[in-house]
Amino acid sequence: MKIIKLSHPHHKVNQDFDEMTLALGYFDGVHKGHQKVIIKAKEIAEETGMKSAVMTFHPHPLVVLRKLKEIDYLTPLEEKIKLIEQLDVDLLFIVEFTEEFAALSPQQFVDEYIINFHVKHVVAGFDFTYGHLGKGTMNTLPEHSREQFSCTTVEKQTDHDRKISSSLIRETIKNGDISYANKLLGRPHSVSGTVVHGDKRGRTIGFPTANVDVPDMYLIPPTGVYAVSLTVKEKEYKGVCNIGFKPTFNKEKELKPSIEVHIFDFNQDIYGEKVSVSWYKRIRSEQKFHNVDELVAQISKDKNDALQFFVEKMY
Repeated sequence: MKIIKLSHPHHKVNQDFDEMTLALGYFDGVHKGHQKVIIKAKEIAEETGMKSAVMTFHPHPLVVLRKLKEIDYLTPLEEKIKLIEQLDVDLLFIVEFTEEFAALSPQQFVDEYIINFHVKHVVAGFDFTYGHLGKGTMNTLPEHSREQFSCTTVEKQTDHDRKISSSLIRETIKNGDISYANKLLGRPHSVSGTVVHGDKRGRTIGFPTANVDVPDMYLIPPTGVYAVSLTVKEKEYKGVCNIGFKPTFNKEKELKPSIEVHIFDFNQDIYGEKVSVSWYKRIRSEQKFHNVDELVAQISKDKNDALQFFVEKMY
């Protein structure tokens, strides 16, 4: 997959590209609804002998338009790129979302970012908007096409009458319902981070953990214990994870919760390694225990619950 990063104004012209089918959207999460749009574009490209392309935008429009400083991304840009690449498209356009870009009229956007790119067919979701104040819609796109391309609108994708959307998935993750979020995503929700030194208390009670420092831009589930997998050096391991403030040991609440993964059947030094953690099931909420023995007994039970989950998941 070729990646083309663009800032407005760009200097690309029609002759720079082969004819292509373009999937349009912000695609945070690359969830089941997004996948439908991208796969449809890819199918049309294959049927017509064109290149398949995706156009997305960065940063999130709310960062620019509403000056939001923090956005909980389901998939920060690098993660989004990986997921789109897995869908096997030829080209990915990443357009820098700026105030100048947002001020383009719908017709200017179509002229400069669709017709100018040799696009012959556009695919987007039913609620995709473009141009200043989102005045361009899938209903107006044929009018703005100047008869240079055709378009396909992907209808609303639902689960039990609920629209599959990035906002629904964010809400679901924040409520701790990881299983349902994963169903909407079509894969486990994952975050990436670096293994750092912690207080090393886990190893003294028989449950060594990898302490994963995750950048603030990621959306992590609420405090509690989860069945997870951890991928390091391209190999995946099952485990049980505690997200929390360790109230049994800490009198004062830290600024952000720690993410500590006890990896099953694992004995390697991975300090400093980049890892990804995938969440599968919430086992319980975080608790404060009266003593270490109570804590150890509960961790043993959590580990067995996570192991049981993965055994059942395999069948």
